[in-house]
Amino acid sequence: MSASDISNAMDVDEAAIDEGLYSRQLYVLGHEAMKRMAASNVLIVGMNGLGIEIAKNVVLAGVKSVTIYDPEPVKVTDLSSQFFLRQEDVGKPRAEVSVARLSELNAYVPVRNLGGQSGQEVTVDLIKGFQVVVLCGVPLKKQLEINDWTHENGVPFISADTRGLFGTAFNDFGPKFTCVDPTGEQPLSGMIVSVDKDSEGLVTCLDETRHGLEDGDFVTFSEVQGMTELNGCEPRKVTVKGPYTFSIGDTSNLSDYKNGGIFTQVKMPKILQFTSLRESLQSPEFFMTDFSKFDRPATLHAGFQALSLFEEQSQRSPRPRNADDAAALVSLAKKIDADADEKILTELAYQATGDVAPMNAVIGAFVAQEVLKACSAKFHPMLQHLYFDSLESLPTDLPTEADCQPVGSRYDAQIAIFGRKFQDKIANFREFLVGSGAIGCEMLKNWSMMGLASGPNGKIHVTDLDTIEKSNLNRQFLFRPKDLGKFKAEVAAAAVVAMNPDLDGKIDSKQEPVGPDTENVYDADFFASIDGVTNALDNVKARLYMDQRCVFYLKPLLESGTLGTKGNTQVIVPHLTESYSSSQDPPEKETPVCTVKNFPNAIAHTIEWARQEFINLFVMPPQAVNSYLSEPNYLEKNLKYSGQQKEQVEQIVSYLVTDKPLTFEECIVWARLQFEEKYSNSIRQLLFSLPKDGVTSTGQPFWSGPKRAPDPLTFNSNDPTHLQYIIAAANLHAYNYGLKGETNPAVFKKIADEVIVPEFTPRSGVKVQINDSDPTPQNDSGDGPDPQEYLKQLPAPSSLVGYRLNPVEFEKDDDTNHHIDFITAASNLRAMNYSIAPADRHTTKQIAGKIIPAIATTTSLVTGLVCLELYKLIDGQKKLEDYKNGFVNLALPFFGFSEPIAPKKSKYDETDWTLWDRFEFKNNPTLKEIVDYFARKHKLEVSMVSQGVSMLWSSFIGKKKASRSLHAPGLCSEERLPMKFSKLVEHVSKKPLPSHAKHLIVEVMVSDEEGEDVEVPFIVVHI
Repeated sequence: MSASDISNAMDVDEAAIDEGLYSRQLYVLGHEAMKRMAASNVLIVGMNGLGIEIAKNVVLAGVKSVTIYDPEPVKVTDLSSQFFLRQEDVGKPRAEVSVARLSELNAYVPVRNLGGQSGQEVTVDLIKGFQVVVLCGVPLKKQLEINDWTHENGVPFISADTRGLFGTAFNDFGPKFTCVDPTGEQPLSGMIVSVDKDSEGLVTCLDETRHGLEDGDFVTFSEVQGMTELNGCEPRKVTVKGPYTFSIGDTSNLSDYKNGGIFTQVKMPKILQFTSLRESLQSPEFFMTDFSKFDRPATLHAGFQALSLFEEQSQRSPRPRNADDAAALVSLAKKIDADADEKILTELAYQATGDVAPMNAVIGAFVAQEVLKACSAKFHPMLQHLYFDSLESLPTDLPTEADCQPVGSRYDAQIAIFGRKFQDKIANFREFLVGSGAIGCEMLKNWSMMGLASGPNGKIHVTDLDTIEKSNLNRQFLFRPKDLGKFKAEVAAAAVVAMNPDLDGKIDSKQEPVGPDTENVYDADFFASIDGVTNALDNVKARLYMDQRCVFYLKPLLESGTLGTKGNTQVIVPHLTESYSSSQDPPEKETPVCTVKNFPNAIAHTIEWARQEFINLFVMPPQAVNSYLSEPNYLEKNLKYSGQQKEQVEQIVSYLVTDKPLTFEECIVWARLQFEEKYSNSIRQLLFSLPKDGVTSTGQPFWSGPKRAPDPLTFNSNDPTHLQYIIAAANLHAYNYGLKGETNPAVFKKIADEVIVPEFTPRSGVKVQINDSDPTPQNDSGDGPDPQEYLKQLPAPSSLVGYRLNPVEFEKDDDTNHHIDFITAASNLRAMNYSIAPADRHTTKQIAGKIIPAIATTTSLVTGLVCLELYKLIDGQKKLEDYKNGFVNLALPFFGFSEPIAPKKSKYDETDWTLWDRFEFKNNPTLKEIVDYFARKHKLEVSMVSQGVSMLWSSFIGKKKASRSLHAPGLCSEERLPMKFSKLVEHVSKKPLPSHAKHLIVEVMVSDEEGEDVEVPFIVVHI
């Protein structure tokens, strides 16, 4: 098929973006960028391990079409890294085999094969008609020829290559490329309290939060009173004066500033000028990937050029670890750059035939993101040459030339780098993968290509309790639409066995999550049977738990995470590094309760309020009703000590008796009355208690600064947001009672308009909580019946045997269940009350559902970095400087690496210790034996012993008469000393130990001979 035929066959633009599929990615790129991507046809030349990685990520991301070109036949060595090739494909054209498997990744992206004959190189004629051209592993001469045309014609061009543990990429997006959003960060916004009227125009922000702006940023304004010319003004350039002040230039000809106002950052397009490859070879601009290797890019710039020359002259690559070939390449490179590092050049020659999945994952993900930048103009492109290596991943004992020779195996391209002996180590490694979502899928793909656990003693354990949902398909590339609803761990394991049959029977997939409840599954025997753990988790709690387990069992842990285009990796090695728990992010800043309840000033506040409304209307009342019906003496037990006894009884009566709907029409009436109560009556009551013209004790207007004065809403069934609230609330209320719902807007309009709404009169004496530090006001008016009167209205539970309500279980990804619809409408109505700009459903869903933005490129790159560290763990490297923690941001782009931090050292006696140390006691000793050991061996006096939440023994609690002061009554402190440890724990906790428990973790407080407290490691008591 010719290029023109391909162009003619290009598909029409997709009219709408599938938010179900692209949900998590949309929060990274946004709708506008994705629409631009959907108009881009991408050509990728070279379907080796690197090319397939780029193609996989670009197809998942959702461009208009992907065309691939590679007519060369599949070789056995391609199986080392090209995960969409199989043994039976050897001899067939690479692109022809790859196209069908790439097509399965995304139904919205057609993938085509440009055809061609073996030996036929790509030509300028073939690349015409594409919006982005990517060349993988193409000789430099051909790169120059193609780039000359693309540069002249303004077509973004990327070339990339990986050789062993080296990688390179080059960008040329033309002489004038416009980047519309260089960082992808949310525009900053904040409240202002003054603007000076002078030549500098100093803006002062509310002193609660820093503005976060930088010199050269641009801002516009809204809601400014007095100096109204600033509202909606052309973006003004910022000069930062301090954390709460910035200047915006001359304001002397504007009106006088009175009060209020909000600044909003404006993202300004950036014009970038790229030079052609021909020009860049002479005067390169390097993108630094590792600041500890400052001279490396210049050496590799010469090295990769020399490698292309060598292959052109010799018609082959340098042989693995062959000294003659390496000397020839060094000689060629030195002619290009006399200062190039000979050692690095030699290693490049040694590894020139090497090809490993982790390096392809890093470079392939990076290049795929650059393709998306070229298509969408979102995020800052890389300028212009990238060179990356991970020579630290080589084994400590370097392989010989003989050890690196091909043996006709699928791992030959990895053996060329590491040697056969190390390949055996990889094959017999035993790893536990915790999680098989996005990172887990990429990890298993890399492991299958590496041959991890493919040997006689190798084993991979993978666990994930989740099943596959539609939104997973956008970045969890081992899953297909046919797998929806199945367990992730099982599907992922089967998929990678298909990629590498050597793993058949080597992967054990589980559904039990890791945690205290499954320590009978993941017990001492289990941890003894593995060499290490890799986390692929999405929450901090599980990460902390696995970290604690790895510290206890002395297992290395590979940790990683992503947030949109940002990713990080951490390697944790027993006795060498600190653990994951040693450092933690600061807790998220929480919005004060009174702000959400009465004084919102941002859409996030109204969304949080709406999320609480969802719980208060559709979750908690049905749960309370069910508890009343099913738990004996529920009211007496649960309401006796509750300060809200009347409200809770009233609620049960309302949901079970007085307002219990029998028809769907009654649910609509209920929803209409809820609207009146929440968006009219409660606002009128608030303004009655705190009038708009009220002042504070200092004479300042109460409703000023962050406190926005609200206005009540008048229901209008022709307003889409008003009606959406009624539709969603009525359907959710009906769900609580098992009534059939309705979605026809006409039905809702008719009934809602006929509802007779009771007259509302604000009450006097209602107190409003102004600050979280104020006591919660008790606004019981004393009207109406007391709780006892309400109780008389409640039917006896025995009269409603089997009757239950259906509490709603929040599910953000089902667009038919009205959950997000309700929260969006409820939030936007409250935003209307307070004159806050509303948010669309998509934005509301992210905030209410606490969705983590995610994109396949970041996941893939981070996983590649983790696997480069895994090589080091398999080798058992013992030096801290051998390992690297990584941080990347593909939007900027930015790479940063650092040595892991060594564990903190503490001291007892003359002994240094870290978090990895512990005292071990065998054979279920008595408590006295442990106390005596510390006194005898370390001259330390034990003052307290605890296990879990139980205090087992304490020297400062008295003798027999004081025994009741201990956690459990019974034996006094002295009588516990001779008890066997397991018996003591059972006695104090009043529970038998679980049958799988083989040890107990114990903490002790000790002091030295001077009576000073001394920190010591924890104790492991084997029972």
